[in-house]
Amino acid sequence: MAGIRAFRKDQRPQGPATIMAIGTANPPNLYEQSTFPDFYFRVTNSDHMPELKDKFRRICGKTMIKKRYMHLTEEVLKQKPGMCSYMDPSFDERQEIVVEEVPRLAKEAAAKAIKEWGRDKSGITHLVFCSTSGIDMPGADYRLVKLLGLPLSVNRIMLYNQACHIGAQMLRIAKDIAENNKDARVLVVACELNTLIFRGPDERDFLSLAGQAAFADGAAAVIVGADPIQGVEKTIFEMMSAAQVTVPDCEKAVGGHLKEIGLTFHFMNQLPMLISNNLENCLLEAFKPLGITDWNEVFWVSHPGNWGIMDAMEKKVGLEQEKLRSSRHVFSEYGNMMSATVLFVMDDVRKRSAAEGRATTGDGLEWGVLFGFGPGLSIETVVLRSVPL
Repeated sequence: MAGIRAFRKDQRPQGPATIMAIGTANPPNLYEQSTFPDFYFRVTNSDHMPELKDKFRRICGKTMIKKRYMHLTEEVLKQKPGMCSYMDPSFDERQEIVVEEVPRLAKEAAAKAIKEWGRDKSGITHLVFCSTSGIDMPGADYRLVKLLGLPLSVNRIMLYNQACHIGAQMLRIAKDIAENNKDARVLVVACELNTLIFRGPDERDFLSLAGQAAFADGAAAVIVGADPIQGVEKTIFEMMSAAQVTVPDCEKAVGGHLKEIGLTFHFMNQLPMLISNNLENCLLEAFKPLGITDWNEVFWVSHPGNWGIMDAMEKKVGLEQEKLRSSRHVFSEYGNMMSATVLFVMDDVRKRSAAEGRATTGDGLEWGVLFGFGPGLSIETVVLRSVPL
């Protein structure tokens, strides 16, 4: 038995999982939110509905988004007319795009993370990939391995159709892998294209219009591992704990359905209240071992959701406005990129801290929280520890 225990001990690292590098990427096509209604109604052949266009313009303005990036262009959409309608079956047209483009955009973000990491890509032992954009076998993870030239011995996990909270969930999965496999280096990749969501307007479907006004394309990658090699690898954040809570009786709060017409979304008007009402219990449980109960004493890395959700969070737990500034900045500059968004926020927090001359990667504070929210209603909570800059 002593030999077995020693063998098991040797399989595990000594320290906690750490985030060693972050990379992000967006398609080259930038859309200003102020002019997007004109583009959207033109490409969907809907200019004959001026009242609905004015309504959509107001919806876009209320999002507080300034700009978004998308793979779709007017030229692409002219070749895929089914995607511009409201109800025409168009799943095949959408799949033709995402099966090829999701791995390509993911490669761009992953390559940036690997470059920052500073080691040869042969050192990657695991790949955890998520996307709400398209389904294929073998999946986007297999295609990414080929595009990056990773070893075929890489252990792959592909997660499809989990939406906004899966970015944080993947960190929880990567933490478990890194802390139970000595020398493991986990490449975590989230890539989203709104190609499955894009569709023409209908005056009876407010939720679809809201989605057209908010969702955007982006990819983010991080490298997770324990016991960083001194002088070779660096630590951006340590992950001290990670947990998921499923809010009871809220499966209809937010969700989606993959259909012949694409991916449709639904959400309740009470979503900001549902999230904010369950936030403090997650915080209390996560920070109980540290004795922290003042949520302004920690830095925040939160999936934005939308402006109303962030307002409700601030009010419910008494946050100072600056706590969610990275979340608001990313949402304003990129829109809602679903799973990738929270990783963009994490990247913004560490870059902002460095630019402002903070003492640590987490706005000058030692401890922080990373939140993800998504269908279920699912709430992911990760406790981060920052390191000196």
